[in-house]
Amino acid sequence: MTAAQRYAEARSRLGGAQKSKAGVPAYLRYVNRRIGGWLAAFAHALGLTPNHVTALSAACSLVGIVLLTLVDPTPPVAVAITFWLLLGFAFDSADGQLSRVRGDGKPSGEWLDHVVDVAKTSTLHAAVAVSLYRFADLSSAGWLLVPLAFGIVALTFFFGMMLRDQLGGKPVSGSGAAGVGSPLRSFVLLPMDYGTLCLTFLFLPWPTAFLVAYGGLLLANVAFCAQSFVKAYRVLAAPAV
Repeated sequence: MTAAQRYAEARSRLGGAQKSKAGVPAYLRYVNRRIGGWLAAFAHALGLTPNHVTALSAACSLVGIVLLTLVDPTPPVAVAITFWLLLGFAFDSADGQLSRVRGDGKPSGEWLDHVVDVAKTSTLHAAVAVSLYRFADLSSAGWLLVPLAFGIVALTFFFGMMLRDQLGGKPVSGSGAAGVGSPLRSFVLLPMDYGTLCLTFLFLPWPTAFLVAYGGLLLANVAFCAQSFVKAYRVLAAPAV
């Protein structure tokens, strides 16, 4: 089978192998999964495995994080940081789609994917603190608490939801309307979207604008995290039927 045939085969299989759209933020739903599908198809054409794609995701994200940490964020650098972070996010979607195309998903691959996600999340917010400390003319050192708080909230939410799912509290996403989800809710959830977070780095050359956008996302994430944890606790505390 040629590479072109393998690409066409992957695109065909992906049409019926997508995750539910319910509760999925808009960038992930309408942009990232689509780009991830193209990347998954190209990866399949090249004979790559899901773990290879996960490694590419980690590498792209690392490039963006290193730039964020070490380079003065001029407008071209801010665009480069955003590009590499978004490309890493797209590959993060592609590895799961490639696994479904190949039909060979393994717990080890899912574990590796989650490990990369945790490493990316923790280092990204730490890198924001370093960048602000090195390059931004902050009115107060207290602003450095914003990325530190964001990292705590992001990691707490990630592990909280993972434990919820393992303990049987994950919401059931069905097919049809339930599986499609509300487009309006997708846009309401944009502040929770990693793609939205990546786009805030376009404001890095202007620290005040960046802190307004980044801090706004932090507040939205705190509110959503609190709501989700209350709901998860009630579900897990309810008597088994």
